[in-house]
Amino acid sequence: MKLFQLSMMLSTAAAVTIPEWANYFRWTAPGPDDVRGPCPMLNTLANHGYLPHDGRTIDHDITLSALDKALNINGEMGGLLFEFALTTNPEPNATYFSLEDLSRHNVLEHDASLSRADFALFNDSRTFHRPTFDETRSYWTGEFVDVQMAANARYARLQTANATNPSFSLSELGFQFGAGETAAYILVLGDRVSGTVRRSWLEYFFENERLPVELGWRPQDDAIFPSDLDDMLSRILAATPGAENTRKVKARSIHGFA
Repeated sequence: MKLFQLSMMLSTAAAVTIPEWANYFRWTAPGPDDVRGPCPMLNTLANHGYLPHDGRTIDHDITLSALDKALNINGEMGGLLFEFALTTNPEPNATYFSLEDLSRHNVLEHDASLSRADFALFNDSRTFHRPTFDETRSYWTGEFVDVQMAANARYARLQTANATNPSFSLSELGFQFGAGETAAYILVLGDRVSGTVRRSWLEYFFENERLPVELGWRPQDDAIFPSDLDDMLSRILAATPGAENTRKVKARSIHGFA
C-alpha cells in the first residue's frame, strides 16, 4: 500500500512539474522574418526566447544570460563561445553577431555536420537535413546514447562527407568544433559522469530545435565549465576510430583558440 501511495505521489509530482518547466521554456517557431543558422542549440535558444527570437544582434551579455538561464553553462565558457561566434560577423570591431552570420562557411560552420548537409552540396548549411541526420542517428543504437555511439556517429559523418563532397575540407578549428558539438550535446542534455544521454531527447532536440522539456529533460543541477568540455572532448576523441590521430588535437582544446 505504501509503495502504491509513493508511486501515486511521484506520478502527481511529475504531472505538475512538466507543465511548470514547459512554461519556463516557452517555445515559438521562427517566423518568416526571423533568421536561424547552422547551430541547432543556438537556434533552439532563440526559439525559446533566451536569445532574441529574430536571431539578430546577439551581444556578450545576451549570450551569457541565455546560456546560464537555459542551460546552466558557466560564464567563462559562455564568454569563450561568444568570442568564437563574434568572429563570424564580417563587420569590423563588431560587438554582436546574428545567427545567420554563423553560416559563413569554414569560419565556425564546417563540413560533416550531424544534422546539416555540406554547404557545397546544396548551398545551404542552415537548414535541418533529414538524410544527414538519419545517418547520424543510425549509430545511436540504444535507448541511451553513450560516448562510443556518439563518437561512431561523428566519425561516420566525417567519412561520408569526405566521400560525397568533392569540396570537402575541415580545418583544425572545424575539427575541434565538430568534436565539441558532440561533447556538448552529452553535457547539456545528458549525464556528464556516465557520458550518456537519452536517444529520444536527442532526436526531439535536433528535429524540433526545441529543448526536450516535455520528455522530462531539465537543466543540469551543476554548472557546465570549460573543464567539463575538455573532459568530454577527450572521451569522444579517445573513442573515435583512429584515435591515435585525434588525441593530439585535444591539447589545444576548443577554448584554447580564443
